[in-house]
Amino acid sequence: MAEEDDEGAENGGTGLPASLEMAWGLRERPGKGPRPTLTLPRIVETAVTRAAREGIDAVSMGRVAKELGVSTMSLYRYVTAKEELYILMSDAGVGAPPALPPEAAGWGWRELVTQWAYAQRAVLMANPWILRIPITGAPVSPNQLAWMERGLAALAGTGMSEGEKISTIILIGGLVRNEATMAADMMDAIIKSGVSPDQVLGQYVRTLRLMTAPDTHPAVTRLLESDAFTGSDEPDFQFGFGLGRILDGLESLVAGREGAGEG
Repeated sequence: MAEEDDEGAENGGTGLPASLEMAWGLRERPGKGPRPTLTLPRIVETAVTRAAREGIDAVSMGRVAKELGVSTMSLYRYVTAKEELYILMSDAGVGAPPALPPEAAGWGWRELVTQWAYAQRAVLMANPWILRIPITGAPVSPNQLAWMERGLAALAGTGMSEGEKISTIILIGGLVRNEATMAADMMDAIIKSGVSPDQVLGQYVRTLRLMTAPDTHPAVTRLLESDAFTGSDEPDFQFGFGLGRILDGLESLVAGREGAGEG
């Protein structure tokens, strides 16, 4: 397979599997075998629906084929491996970046990057099954590249090099994914516990109070005596705080570039 991909690249091909070329509109559906009602979008939609309902572990080529009422071999005419299906599912799940509001015409890079980060986070929070798909390579699917384009475009005019721009969106994308994963993990644990989030937090605080003391854990004691666990009514406080600190650092970098340009 690797040799075939290299040969395709040398001959001017995309180097992508046939299923991803179909997603880009570069290939028509196979002319033989599957009935006309079986299409790549239908396969992906069925897999996504199953993942949203039962989790990513419930998705397999055999199960998707059964739900579609076709043989597993029929799917392999469109998708050659489950890993390919995962990529297509993830692309469908994230969708295209949302349209910017009219007021975005007057935004600077910081507002544009903030909107980009929060929009990504909203998608992942609404579709936590995406977070369970292993990352096996750089983004190459249509919607994933549309998000990359939006992120890079937000940094236009900052004076950053192209390498710094891609590093920036990888850094912020990592924050988004990590925070969304932690939220999904905690929600899974809360659901399994059968109690409310407030009860879980209350029990955690009580446990910390029992297990710590000012002489052994002075920093934790100060934390418990503060309103850190209960004082903020803003549900996105932690994410906003982390994103803000990254943007503060980038703002210093950008200001330095602008100052160098003026000189």
